[in-house]
Amino acid sequence: MSTFLQALAQANAIYVRQKFEIAEIFGFETRNRYQIQTEDGQQFGYCAEPKVGFGDAIMRQFFGHWRVFNIVGTDMDNQQVFRAHHPFRWFFQRLDVFGAGDRPVGSLQQRFAWLNKKFDFLDTRGRVIMTMTSPFWKIWTFPIQKNGRDVSIIEKKWSGLSKEIFTDADNFRVRFIDGKLTADERLLLLTGAVFIDLLYFETKAS
Repeated sequence: MSTFLQALAQANAIYVRQKFEIAEIFGFETRNRYQIQTEDGQQFGYCAEPKVGFGDAIMRQFFGHWRVFNIVGTDMDNQQVFRAHHPFRWFFQRLDVFGAGDRPVGSLQQRFAWLNKKFDFLDTRGRVIMTMTSPFWKIWTFPIQKNGRDVSIIEKKWSGLSKEIFTDADNFRVRFIDGKLTADERLLLLTGAVFIDLLYFETKAS
């Protein structure tokens, strides 16, 4: 097992911290990049949109999170440990998650809900294994349930006044409540923090 997966398996909580880009102060959308850290601040991984050229930069400005893109996760030795693929979607956004060697892990699928934020975690057969439902007045708290029980909570954390006002660089804590979560479920929950950022906190998020 890689050091990345070991850290993820042993953690009670992790932080997913979006890297600040100065261009965002001027309204220019840059590649999504995140540091992945333990609860005590030790970085054990990184995930980001790969550089794919000028055309992708233009698409990012006009289509935001609706466009096709990938987010690649690596360990501290720059070895790929997961990949999340986002297909083009005007509505009901989706992330398909793959482990090392592009092994299918599952998907995250946004759902329709009146006055709530909602998406499902799916296994490789498309079956719902966990759900996230958050009322509109809890703008920074995202509880995840499995079989009617809370198994994790993803929380947006304060990033500092200048970042909150002038950029969309966000920090998230993923708390693992259920000690019986599998490695794949923990990986889906990690990507859940990125999914929440894309859905609800990007400048062009709907």
